Amino acid sequence: MSEHKPYSFFQSVERSFDKAAKFTNWEKGLLEQIKACNSIYSMRFPVKMDDGRIEVIEAYRVQHSQHKSPCKGGIRFSEEVNQDEVMALASLMTYKCAIVNVPFGGGKGGIKINPRSHSTYELEKITRRYTAELVKKNFIGPGIDVPAPDYGTGEREMAWIVDTYASLKPGEIDAAGCVTGKPVTQGGVRGRKEATGLGVFFGIREVCNMPDVMQKLGLTVGVVGKTVVVQGLGNVGYHSAKFFREAGSKVVAIAEYEGAIFNAAGLNEEEVFQHRKKTGSILNFPGATNLAKSTDALELECDILIPAALENVINGENAPRVKAKIIGEAANGPLTPEADEIFSAKGILVVPDMYLNAGGVTVSYFEWLKNLSHVRYGRMEKRFTENMNNHILGQIEELTGKKVTDSERTFILHGPEEVDLVHSGLEETMITATREIMEIWKNNPDIPDMRTAAYVCAINKVGTSYAELGIFP
Repeated sequence: MSEHKPYSFFQSVERSFDKAAKFTNWEKGLLEQIKACNSIYSMRFPVKMDDGRIEVIEAYRVQHSQHKSPCKGGIRFSEEVNQDEVMALASLMTYKCAIVNVPFGGGKGGIKINPRSHSTYELEKITRRYTAELVKKNFIGPGIDVPAPDYGTGEREMAWIVDTYASLKPGEIDAAGCVTGKPVTQGGVRGRKEATGLGVFFGIREVCNMPDVMQKLGLTVGVVGKTVVVQGLGNVGYHSAKFFREAGSKVVAIAEYEGAIFNAAGLNEEEVFQHRKKTGSILNFPGATNLAKSTDALELECDILIPAALENVINGENAPRVKAKIIGEAANGPLTPEADEIFSAKGILVVPDMYLNAGGVTVSYFEWLKNLSHVRYGRMEKRFTENMNNHILGQIEELTGKKVTDSERTFILHGPEEVDLVHSGLEETMITATREIMEIWKNNPDIPDMRTAAYVCAINKVGTSYAELGIFP
């Protein structure tokens, strides 16, 4: 292989974009506009630490595209944060939102700190100051740019952001919509926590329900009985494993950074999680075999492999040894471009991250809509549905002279609560997006892989938005 300078993260996103752009009919100038980051805000601000010294904090917010408003994307707290990474993640958000038909442009934020080396009070001061800087430059707001959690941030940080924003914008009735991923008590939505893992499950399940795709891979239709390996037992890995197991798949191995465990009969993610909580490690789990290296799990015989941990875990070196038939990218960028080419040649199906882990942003969209409408999902229709179902059931029982069982009655009468509607909306979103991507791929046999088909799907949607805005006479 010829020696080449490693691509920066943003360059490798551009490379994937260019690969897909060849399969579209947009003119070069428009493609350049879609690719470019519209606004980059790089800031430095002082914060007084607990010991009295002043630290200058480096932070960013990138708005990649305003073809739809507002922009949308997480804020990460990490020592690795740099402008290139934030630009790459912002552009991926544009494409991700386009594929799943969520009306946002892409954005991303980052603060260059190690959250573990700061006290809660310091983190609060940094987060609130960052929010104030964004407000000052009009880089945040329910109709401008709506952040969300990412690495190193969670509900707590989002609550600080919405509080700071609301205090600086008194009387703004939609202030709660300036950020998503908030605690439910602060305007958050139920179902946000498991959203990404559930989206991963829905996306892969839809692929497994396509007879022609399964035939090509030599697999049976559906997820029942399929063997699954999950790398990462964080929020996304845990929920991916949970939904696959509940749907009748067998999770035969789970990997974490301290090692991996294997059990051919299947593992229960909650039991493994509790074991890890108690012992500090997933290793030595009762009934399971320990694997020497955590990465060994990636090379096990299985039907579906779900890398849900770090980027670039599968590369040109270990890709030839991967035996899975389907790889579902639950993490951001777990495969290098070299790995992609190897899998494409071997006929292994890679379900790409840019749409597969869109569950988070989809449910963030539902949260934003909830904040703008000022009403909880299900509040209006829950009782109406229950009363109507009760009436229908009563009529059927009367006409047939038969009674349904208590468990069936409970199921039939159940009116939708917020979490039911959120899950249902996510299921619809992931199924539609999967079908759109597969349709594009099927109609153009020259497209090499599903990732390129996903980019083609995104470019066409963003291109259409720009063209319809009429900004190119």
